[in-house]
Amino acid sequence: MSQPLEHQPREPRQRKRGLENDGGLAVRAAAARALVPVITGKGSLTGLDDHQVVARDRALFKALCYGTCRTLPRLEALAAKLLVKPFKVRDADVQALLLLGIHQLLYLRIPAHAAVGETAGAARLLGKEWATRVLNGCLRRLQREAAELQAEVDRDPAVALLHPQWLIQALRQAWPDDWRAICDANNVPGPMTLRVNRRHGDREAYMDRLAAAGIQARLCLHAPDGITLETPCDVQLLPGFADGDVSVQDEAAQLTSVLLGPALAPRPGARVLDACCAPGGKTGHLLELFDIEMHAVDSDAERLARVEDALGRLGLEARLAHGDATERDWWDGAPFDTILLDAPCSGSGVIRRHPDIKRLRRPSDIPVLATLQTQLLDNLWPLLRPGGTLLYATCSVLPEENNKQIATFLSRTPDAEVTTPGDVAWGRPWGAGRQLLPQIDSHDGFFYARLKKRPG
Repeated sequence: MSQPLEHQPREPRQRKRGLENDGGLAVRAAAARALVPVITGKGSLTGLDDHQVVARDRALFKALCYGTCRTLPRLEALAAKLLVKPFKVRDADVQALLLLGIHQLLYLRIPAHAAVGETAGAARLLGKEWATRVLNGCLRRLQREAAELQAEVDRDPAVALLHPQWLIQALRQAWPDDWRAICDANNVPGPMTLRVNRRHGDREAYMDRLAAAGIQARLCLHAPDGITLETPCDVQLLPGFADGDVSVQDEAAQLTSVLLGPALAPRPGARVLDACCAPGGKTGHLLELFDIEMHAVDSDAERLARVEDALGRLGLEARLAHGDATERDWWDGAPFDTILLDAPCSGSGVIRRHPDIKRLRRPSDIPVLATLQTQLLDNLWPLLRPGGTLLYATCSVLPEENNKQIATFLSRTPDAEVTTPGDVAWGRPWGAGRQLLPQIDSHDGFFYARLKKRPG
């Protein structure tokens, strides 16, 4: 896909090896390669491997990849203004370099000469030395005309708000008073939030350990085990991370345990199902807090292995099953006291953590996901014992996946009773559930609906 043009001679092997050792060029070339699947709509940043660059460049590598995705609508609009004609499809890696260069000049505290020179020079590592002059010319023009060009492209609301037009319209319809704030929150990286393992100590004691390690943090407002770091850091720097003393989990996701506490705390040994459990954050949290028999199922074997690894670090156990929760071939036939359905969704509440969602998600995906959620609810509800609790959760802010989904489920499920609390300090009522919207420097966007199966 990224072979040099036939009339371009390959560079001597020795020179190319020298370039590979130039960290500034290498990290930009690696970022360009990682971005090609995103900008061509063929893949995501999920599982991004930062070990392809040297340790000192890993933070920059992630900042380049995620930052470029986060600002992609404006970057692409500017690239179109800067180029005389678009790059060919086979040169998507060069297009990615141009986007990376624009992002560095506008958003990162990188000296302009490095942003221009090293981004253009990285084309050689892609086997496309011909592109160095094109990239250099485009980026130098942007230096001269940045204000004018940005004002021009920002006339398009999708560019100015850094969101696709269909998503802006969906947010405006669902949240007429909040849609701009949602977009603003989506465009800022989410904070790093920790969950303290209560089996190993409380969060106040862990705050002291963080302070002793020189890590500044504050207590979460709503999640009783949550701590938010003032500045993200490598997990290996967190005291006791390897021993399972703490995990990384957003505050909104931690509220699962708060909502299920009334059902689980008085029932030692309760049979609990975590459906669609990967990557296992909620599974681990429930096991940290309650004496339960945990069953966890997921259809993705690779992600299920991550659940097993996470539980191993925490020293916890669950009965893991690789299976499709819209089917029952994984079920042992015994009813569950509690079911957590963390349903697959659009991810529209966690765009700030997965900015490639803005490029990869399509409006046609929403009804498909809503149908899947319906199938999951209808398949799992009969597995719940009378008197049991099902907690429905998504990291979405769209009504089709949240309040409307639960409303239609209730209309066809006469033995379902709403028990979502209304007296909590977080989120807002939305139909039979409760919605959290993404907040800058606070929690992600999340929806919860708690339902009880009427006895008899």
